Amino acid sequence: MSAQPTTPSTTASSTVTPPPGDDPVLAIEGLTKHYAVGARREQLIALDGVSLSVQRGRTTALVGESGSGKSTLARCLTGLVQPTSGTVLLNGEKISGLGAVAMSRIYRDVQMVFQDPNSSLNPRRSVQQTVAEPLKRHLNTPAKQRRERVRELLHLVGLDDRHLDRLPHELSGGQRQRVGIARAIAVEPQVLVLDEPTSSLDVSVRGQVLDLLLELQQRMGMTYVFISHDLHAVRRVADRVSVMYLGAVVEEGPATTVLTAPAHPYTRALMSAAPVPEYGIQRQRLRLRGEIPSPIGLRRECRLAGRCPMVRDSCRTAQPPLTAIGPHHTSACPVTAPSASAA
Repeated sequence: MSAQPTTPSTTASSTVTPPPGDDPVLAIEGLTKHYAVGARREQLIALDGVSLSVQRGRTTALVGESGSGKSTLARCLTGLVQPTSGTVLLNGEKISGLGAVAMSRIYRDVQMVFQDPNSSLNPRRSVQQTVAEPLKRHLNTPAKQRRERVRELLHLVGLDDRHLDRLPHELSGGQRQRVGIARAIAVEPQVLVLDEPTSSLDVSVRGQVLDLLLELQQRMGMTYVFISHDLHAVRRVADRVSVMYLGAVVEEGPATTVLTAPAHPYTRALMSAAPVPEYGIQRQRLRLRGEIPSPIGLRRECRLAGRCPMVRDSCRTAQPPLTAIGPHHTSACPVTAPSASAA
């Protein structure tokens, strides 16, 4: 159970796709998700007008504190949650709001790897049965071919034939997550949504799983939406970073820019609190006051106004929009935008 994973096979078959391009495979336009909660049916705003473009063959990371809306956005992308309004486009085709029959086709193109492999794997199903399930459901692959394909997929994620008949409780945490990845890539999706895929793993295993994801992306050409609060992991895998706070994107841009020269005060606070001092920014501590507020009954002001040490009166009159402050770099803070542009 504690054996070291094997090196991913270089002979396992998979579709070879073109190199990454600048055309978006996913486009999210004005996405909102509201929940009515409590006896008074107050509006909990989980997503508030999120617009985002995810480039083909690249990795877009979503970062932010718990409660910022990252996982809700992920579930809207995969059809597990229907948005209140707004649109999700896959290759220019609307996929939000589709019925169950139409979504069954979309599930082949957008798959998800969950945070906790313990809860995402059926404890009564063997590895063979788990990985074979999407092959049967979405591709109607014959039984004999399914078994061979499962073997190929396990080799691709660094496991081998010894794991075929094991149950989840007979695997280590890293092995369970590899099984989850094998299941997700079985139908060769265009987009893989990764919701905190390494947060439940031991530190020694996290790097192995990140290396695996990078290798699979290079081999299969998949597009990743990578959700994490681990900035070290984000720096390692992401091409672009979108920073979310209280259901909205407050900063977005190339990973190297956002992680080394953050513009929005919230991003600066996240970066200054990061335990790994290798991001190349000045370690001038920016502390936010208090905790992230409730998403119920949000006021029409800057979402960070109640916590930000740089707040001004103008911040309390309206929610600032995302504004271009550099090449492909936007921020929703007029206080810091001029200095960021000058830099």
